[in-house]
Amino acid sequence: MGGRQTSASGSGTDVEGGDCHRAETPVTVLRVDVKVRSIEAPGPRLVLLAILSAMASIAHMPAATASPGGTSQAVEPPIASDTPFDRQGMWIWYVDRSDGGSIPRIVARAARFGIGTLYIKAGDGGDTWSQFNTSLVEALHQGGLDVCAWQFVYGERPVAEARVGAAAVRRGADCLVIDAEGSYEGRYAAADRYVQALRARIGESFPLSLAGFPYVDYHPSFPYSVFFGPGGATYSQPQMYWKAIGTSVRTVYEHTYLFNRLWGHPIYPLGQTYESPGRKPILSFRRFAESYGGLPPSWWDWQETSARDWSALGATTNGPLTGYRPIDSDPVLKRGSRGDLVVWAQEHLRSAGQTQVPVTGFYGGVTRAAVRAFQGAQGLPADGVVGTTTWQSLLDFEPVRTRWAARHARSGRAAAARATPARQPLSASLPAVAYEINPGPAP
Repeated sequence: MGGRQTSASGSGTDVEGGDCHRAETPVTVLRVDVKVRSIEAPGPRLVLLAILSAMASIAHMPAATASPGGTSQAVEPPIASDTPFDRQGMWIWYVDRSDGGSIPRIVARAARFGIGTLYIKAGDGGDTWSQFNTSLVEALHQGGLDVCAWQFVYGERPVAEARVGAAAVRRGADCLVIDAEGSYEGRYAAADRYVQALRARIGESFPLSLAGFPYVDYHPSFPYSVFFGPGGATYSQPQMYWKAIGTSVRTVYEHTYLFNRLWGHPIYPLGQTYESPGRKPILSFRRFAESYGGLPPSWWDWQETSARDWSALGATTNGPLTGYRPIDSDPVLKRGSRGDLVVWAQEHLRSAGQTQVPVTGFYGGVTRAAVRAFQGAQGLPADGVVGTTTWQSLLDFEPVRTRWAARHARSGRAAAARATPARQPLSASLPAVAYEINPGPAP
């Protein structure tokens, strides 16, 4: 998200998205050929946005400085409950650049345009941003808003990053969002250490989401399986910036959901209001959200949203798209596939009793034989290919948690006696196919 990030407290100098460049040696991990079937759907229904009650005047507070497989019903993520994610949201990068940092104006604009949750930056790497503080959270709560913190993480100091996230929770955040991007590619041990340290501080049930790259197949070495694995994030907010990616709203939904449903968590689409995308695409993005499960979107970001695009956030839509059916298949994994989705499948296979499968991120002969054995045990055609039907059965099992951050014995017999997993799967060395979202300009 965004470009160069300077800490609101003046201490941060790291570059967000600095690794977002095209790989010199692109590889094809999974072929994607999305086919969409259109059927006659029920007529449009009117969806009224809930209007927030009149806001009390609040004293001004100065801002702190794969080709699809099969044709059966696709795996659906769990239905979300009443959480801060269940209100249309807007992301704030810098509070003092959002309506000048005036809390009454922020509250009034949110009420006018149907925004119920604010996502405010609270940290960058191991640095805490002072703009996210208890006074700010309490003032916004009094204005009827949910307030979530988000932090950009790099993986260089994962425990320090966990402390920053936990500090935001102590300051009153209603949820926490992990913004992990190119810097975390290949860093399985760091992701494991971060998740463990964070959950130890905020608890296992605190609402935690990942806002990462939307195109999973473009990033075979990104540790999605750690961030979304046992003890990790339980909500997904993929950065579906269609205009920045250079595609259509429809395509960004179809590509993103084809892969992201496999993590098994509710998907709350994160759309863009920067780069002036326009009223019609924003309304279309909201209607596609209705068609893909009805979970409300959030938007990046407040300070870059034009008056025209604000009005599109508060406008009434016509509900789900008429005559459109979302994709109903899942990506295929087979011998020769590689990447984090293979890690995910292997962790589920081990949980399902196929303990001979190593978690490598490479789909070889051992994995194919394990898939065939699993399929036979489930009464499925034993072809050794993981398609939609096999994914449905496989995801009924909780994945094993691979302890990538486990300590290793140094050498000799002691090492053999205390053998632990590698610090990363073999697939962690794969380059990105491409970076669909380029880093933004410095503010």
